[in-house]
Amino acid sequence: MAQQYGKVYLVGSGPGDPELMTLKARRLLDTADVIVFDQLPGEKILASMPEAAEKIDAGKHAGDHNLTQSEINDAIVEKAKEGKMVVRLKGGDPYMFGRGGEEAEELVKAGIEFEIVPGITSALAATAYAGIPVTHRDHASMVTFITGHEDPTKEETALDWKTLAAFGGTIVIFMGVKMLERNMGELMKNGKDPKTPVAMVERGTRPDQRVTIGTVETIAKISKDEGVKAPALTVIGDVVKLHEILGSQI
Repeated sequence: MAQQYGKVYLVGSGPGDPELMTLKARRLLDTADVIVFDQLPGEKILASMPEAAEKIDAGKHAGDHNLTQSEINDAIVEKAKEGKMVVRLKGGDPYMFGRGGEEAEELVKAGIEFEIVPGITSALAATAYAGIPVTHRDHASMVTFITGHEDPTKEETALDWKTLAAFGGTIVIFMGVKMLERNMGELMKNGKDPKTPVAMVERGTRPDQRVTIGTVETIAKISKDEGVKAPALTVIGDVVKLHEILGSQI
């Protein structure tokens, strides 16, 4: 490992509430030379970035990326080679649909020292804030996390909709707003009960969090009518029923 190189920290900032950042994430953010960020950490966390740090906006607003993934990889490698301490700031957890694994691979190839700083994933935090435990003895003993927005260059989906439709636990879909109607259609086509409860949790753990309730059959229309927008999680399963009881306590 070349001694003159800096170090890169792939930092998970958590689901958006600044108080849910880890102490390590906060310390690294406050002492970084360079911060490469997108919008998922949320306005409050982004506003708390130190003035002295160089900031590189990696974009990734819905459908509008300031930098491609390749350009992000190049940026963090280049800044580390300048001897800088680089924080690649990500929402949630770097290895939970955050492309942190891809960035880590690029750092290994470039001979750059790096460290992963896990963050609280929105799949657990946003659902909890919505009053929806992803597991519950009376409702679900299993949970699975999937992406609702796969790599568009793949010729075939990696999602086994038949298995997912038969899954007896909770399904949490990341980045599924744009493909919500298709995803619900795939579940019903493969045998999922159309009456299965579904929740859309927008901007989880943030002051403007919103929860929209429906079923596999109705949620696409309800979400469209209500103007549901990313970032949002889709939660499918009987645990959604607990929102009515527990959501008012949050």
